[in-house]
Amino acid sequence: MIGTLSAGTRPHQITHPDDAERERAVSAQPEGPTTATDTCPPGPRPGHTLTESAERAQEPPEAQARNPLRSAFLASPLAMIVVDPAGLIVAANTAARVLLDGAGGDALTGRDAAELLDLGSDPRTWNAYREVLRGRQARLTRTRRLKHATGRSVWAQITVGPVPGTETTLISLTDISARRELAARLRHLEMHDPVTRLPNRALFFERVTAALETGAYEGTGATGRVGLCYLDLDGFKAVNDTLGHHVGDRLLTAVADRLTRCAELAATATGTPLVARLGGDEFALLVEDSTGTEQLADLAESVLAALQEPFDLAGQRLSVSASIGVVERHVSGTTTTGLMQAADTTLYWAKADGKARWTLFDPERNAHRMTRQALSSGLRPAVERGEFVLEYQPLVRMADGGLSGVEALVRWRHPQFGLLTPNRFIGLAEEDGSIVQLGRWVLRTACRQARAWQLAHPEAEPVVVSVNVAVRQVWDSDLVADVAQILEETRLPPHLLQLELTESAVMGSAGRPLQALQALSGMGVAIAIDDFGTGYSNLAYLSRLPVSVLKLDGSFVRGFQDGGGHGGAATSDPADAMIVEALVQLAHRLGLTVIAECVETSEQAERLRRIGCDTGQGWLYSRAVAAEGISALLAGSAA
Repeated sequence: MIGTLSAGTRPHQITHPDDAERERAVSAQPEGPTTATDTCPPGPRPGHTLTESAERAQEPPEAQARNPLRSAFLASPLAMIVVDPAGLIVAANTAARVLLDGAGGDALTGRDAAELLDLGSDPRTWNAYREVLRGRQARLTRTRRLKHATGRSVWAQITVGPVPGTETTLISLTDISARRELAARLRHLEMHDPVTRLPNRALFFERVTAALETGAYEGTGATGRVGLCYLDLDGFKAVNDTLGHHVGDRLLTAVADRLTRCAELAATATGTPLVARLGGDEFALLVEDSTGTEQLADLAESVLAALQEPFDLAGQRLSVSASIGVVERHVSGTTTTGLMQAADTTLYWAKADGKARWTLFDPERNAHRMTRQALSSGLRPAVERGEFVLEYQPLVRMADGGLSGVEALVRWRHPQFGLLTPNRFIGLAEEDGSIVQLGRWVLRTACRQARAWQLAHPEAEPVVVSVNVAVRQVWDSDLVADVAQILEETRLPPHLLQLELTESAVMGSAGRPLQALQALSGMGVAIAIDDFGTGYSNLAYLSRLPVSVLKLDGSFVRGFQDGGGHGGAATSDPADAMIVEALVQLAHRLGLTVIAECVETSEQAERLRRIGCDTGQGWLYSRAVAAEGISALLAGSAA
């Protein structure tokens, strides 16, 4: 007769007719203490006696063979043990004995499962385990590193669950050592660069994040600071392009070895800097618990010195240098993103300053950069929001002091930084292309204002309005079409519009820029070269351009006649005087008029007038003013 599990019996208590009498005798005996109080720690409980279940587990094989369920339990490849309500092992199959004891004996019977399987090492697991033993929790799963009887370690996944209808609990164990080893190998591959074998970007950021956890330093006596050397090889792309990527990879490996040696030499009692390859030819050295900028500076110096030594790669001798951005700060208030942004910015500074050097992060320099970025990102919306205004600086005839025109100068009324002059944002607008949109607005506004002056003061001499044009406006937009449309829209006569381009933009013009200048000149618009004398100054080419006005750069005028000599006597630079005089004469022979910029003193104005300069512009006459100021001048001249 095949035995069955009855309700209330443990899974190993299999009954058969021969045992009926003995089972009744055992059940009639008073039970000894088999459970512990809730506060009892894991371990053998005093006074415990093995139940009948344990005796059943020690039956001879021929008796066990008569029970197929017991045989299945013992022969299962899954390691299983059965514990009583007190947590003591009453039965273990062969797989469990081999896994935990290394032999097929009965050494596990009677032992405390929590102690054997490390289930009492933390309060949370211990409490959950007791709840399962009491039948109050359905299941518990933990991963533990267990000590094998032979001395080796075994990683096991432990699952604890009650056996329904009994007072016993079944614990199954799965050997996951091979899986853990494979996972460790895969993680190593995932977290390390295949070329240099260094930690890669993922592992580096994992370490940085951990280093910036302020709680990790509390009560440890650590400095709570972190340092970073972020470096980039100078000219590495040329190595790949000329010698091939296989040589480039060998160079990266050699660089990684030298960086690792530098880190080892810089090791302190608190640890060794982490060396990582972040991608391409970018590397980083992370110093946790740094002692200050001096430590990071010494590390950066040692790296530069190590990389200056030539590399011998399979007979190929190469020399490289590196640029390094250095950041050192307290972890409090520092984020991973903020730290890396500072390092990247500082690396850019090192390259911009000449390469082959290290540069320390400068908060003031970074603030200027952030301001520049804020201005750049706000340019396009500012045009749409109407934050730009125009002011006008008079152009004065030097012969009689009369007003011949004005130059339109754009200003940005920034909501955060106040009134900004063109030198703060025009360069940014040219870089990101917003100069096209801004330039079109300036041109339309200036032409509309010039037409308004013409209509408001018909008795006064018409005022020419001069507008600056960036070369990118010629390339990135149809400047000719824009000018034609705006002149038609504002009804301003073309001869009252003058466009100013810098000498570097005009000289050497060919193709589209030259065609645009010729078309504009053909429409009757005047073309002026701004800041003449600071660029190419190709005078022969000048005669072939459709230019009608030269504006002398202010540097000539400032040295031409200066009222700042000793005792109030005026001083002058004879060379500047001769250059200005020669340029004025040449321009007149080419049929061009000359405007002198930055006229600040009457002495300068008088000398310029005597040598034949046509027009003056500068603070001597007026600063840039609002449109109403020019209206007042026109009204006064008419009177």
